[in-house]
Amino acid sequence: MSIPAQPVIKCESVYKIFGDNAVKMLKQSGGKVDTASLLEAGCVIGVNNASFEVHKGEMLVVMGLSGSGKSTLLRCISRLIDTTAGDIFIDGEDLLAMNAKELINIRRNKMGMVFQSFALLPHKTVLENIALPLQAKGMSTNDSMDRAMDMVNLVELTGCENDFPRQLSGGQQQRVGIARSLAVEPDIWFLDEPFSALDPLIRREMQDEFLRLQSSLNKTILFVTHDFDEALRLADRIAIMKDGVIEQIDTPANIVLNPATEYVAKFTRGVPRERVLSCQTIMGKYDASAEMSDITVSEDAIVETVAESVLTEQKPVAVIDAENKIVGVLNRSTVIHVLFGEANSMPVNN
Repeated sequence: MSIPAQPVIKCESVYKIFGDNAVKMLKQSGGKVDTASLLEAGCVIGVNNASFEVHKGEMLVVMGLSGSGKSTLLRCISRLIDTTAGDIFIDGEDLLAMNAKELINIRRNKMGMVFQSFALLPHKTVLENIALPLQAKGMSTNDSMDRAMDMVNLVELTGCENDFPRQLSGGQQQRVGIARSLAVEPDIWFLDEPFSALDPLIRREMQDEFLRLQSSLNKTILFVTHDFDEALRLADRIAIMKDGVIEQIDTPANIVLNPATEYVAKFTRGVPRERVLSCQTIMGKYDASAEMSDITVSEDAIVETVAESVLTEQKPVAVIDAENKIVGVLNRSTVIHVLFGEANSMPVNN
């Protein structure tokens, strides 16, 4: 029996309540926070009893409407703000027990942060902006510039390294912000609505770029957004928040097909399932004795991209993994059910 890997991020009953009486009110509540009572006492709930884990290489997208607590949760985990109660562990280390020096060290060496505001220094070039955190760590000018140039190439801004921020488009400026956060080679990447200020077309391009980077870098990521389509496109798992409470934390497929609450269901209504489900999530068991189609589909392929091919086949279509091993099958009936069936009757493989 294999032992599960230690989570990179672990939160246990994390609370963040704003107000002078926050600690007293929380103790009196016994952990069962009543929003109305807190408001009467002059307190506001930011995070309400959040418990979850994030494992190495996983992208957890935290989403919700304005005021849901998603950005507050991210700031608690990065310790930009202090929690009211609960425990947070980074690679098994107690984040809340760290002193100022230890906290600076973990931020410099393990954490990268990207926010909605690009926060680029206008009087410095692209290369100089990216090199700045490296020089703050004590890296020499030459080495920091070499590393910064590697990051310029990684985010495909080659040729713009000597430009100033005012010469760049919004999307290019955001790429500089991403490159700067990656320059320190963080293990954990915090992104707080990094694309929300961008135009829709540029935003889509940045999502593509982000997915490309993650496929090669395999970072552990906490990504905050209010855009459900963005969450579905990027996430390994999604945590949906309302009034500081995590209403549901699950894979995009399970959230779309099996919303845990009416609030979560509101986000999923109208979402075409074929755009979020992978072949792996709906495939059936493979029977080696069955006659198969000549075509195959990848287990990671989104159903929308293979639906037409599968529907034209009378025989089952093999689903293969990265090593071209057959791991399941897709049938015409299964794809038809995804396209036209009832969401709550669609089985999902976890």
